[in-house]
Amino acid sequence: MSMPASLAPYASRPEESRGRLHPEPESVSRTAFQRDRDRIVHSTAFRRLQYKTQVFVYHEGDHYRTRLTHSLEVAQIARSISRALDLNEDLAEALALAHDLGHTPFGHAGEDALAAAMQGFGGFGHNDQTLRILTRLERRYAGFDGLNLTWETLEGTVKHNGPLAPPLPSTIGDYVTRQDLELGTWPGAEAQVAAMSDDIAYNNHDLDDGLRAGLFGLRDLREVALVGPMLDEVSRLHPGIDEARLIHESIRRLIDRMASDLIGESRRRLAAARPRDAAAIRALGAPVVAFSEGFSREAKGLRDFLFEHMYRHYRVNRMASKARRIVQELFRLLLAEPECLPTEWRLNAKGAGTPETARLVADYIAGMTDRFALDEHRRLYDRYAPT
Repeated sequence: MSMPASLAPYASRPEESRGRLHPEPESVSRTAFQRDRDRIVHSTAFRRLQYKTQVFVYHEGDHYRTRLTHSLEVAQIARSISRALDLNEDLAEALALAHDLGHTPFGHAGEDALAAAMQGFGGFGHNDQTLRILTRLERRYAGFDGLNLTWETLEGTVKHNGPLAPPLPSTIGDYVTRQDLELGTWPGAEAQVAAMSDDIAYNNHDLDDGLRAGLFGLRDLREVALVGPMLDEVSRLHPGIDEARLIHESIRRLIDRMASDLIGESRRRLAAARPRDAAAIRALGAPVVAFSEGFSREAKGLRDFLFEHMYRHYRVNRMASKARRIVQELFRLLLAEPECLPTEWRLNAKGAGTPETARLVADYIAGMTDRFALDEHRRLYDRYAPT
């Protein structure tokens, strides 16, 4: 299938895809990028995101974002921006849905703990782990390991934050010996949109979740660039509005304001660069999807506020401390005693303390949801817990 003619010349076109590592017949009803999106949605790793921490662990409340709801919000924003820029919505959506697959339980605290544990064993990073999932760990298809996604989806996933330089993470370094992802260049425009949509989504939903959790209040936000003026604007337009509606109205308008600035600045950059095709986007040496300079400064003020008032809040720090201990203790025990791994994992272990077993244990822990990690830790360390 081909895409509508309304796509920009520099948009990624499935009929021009560089293909899959393992060749497959094309679908008669879906484009290559639609199939990529669908494979991601149907993957085991995607379902696990439902119970993986964004900021708050799953049992702290039903309404906080998880990695799954965050990914869905990123995908919605990415589709809207891609449509406005005449880019390929399906590819942008696939990249948005895949970008967090490699995250550990307990958010960045879990990742930091696993990265520390894997020092000396090849390291650990969620972006590298995402590629492991997409190319190795999902074992569902008869003809290959992984999801066998197109070059464009894998390239955009690996490089969504920009070019990669040596030393490369272990999985990425190994994979590019089989399929060159051109790590030294910027990715296609759709991957750039997905990355910026991630920023828009988490800045705004962390505001919402932080207010809901009582980590800060509306009064604290009055002096924050972007947020304070938006609160004032909504209050003027809707006198007497209750707090819950004020928060929702302000955040949805803030998302729109961010997306509008991004679209406007990206159009300006694209008009100046005049890329003739998707390859020309990669060859530019600089991103074409970005906020304007002034808006970037204001957005930094919002990020600084969240860092100080949310990510460093003592309640978040306490949970992060618990999370690090849980991950470290799981890793330490399973590396030393791989016979405690479930049978399907134990059969692939190569002995206590070996690099191969360390990577296996890292894969096992990284794939856990928050609740499974808590339960597994209890089973292994609580002498009265059933095994």
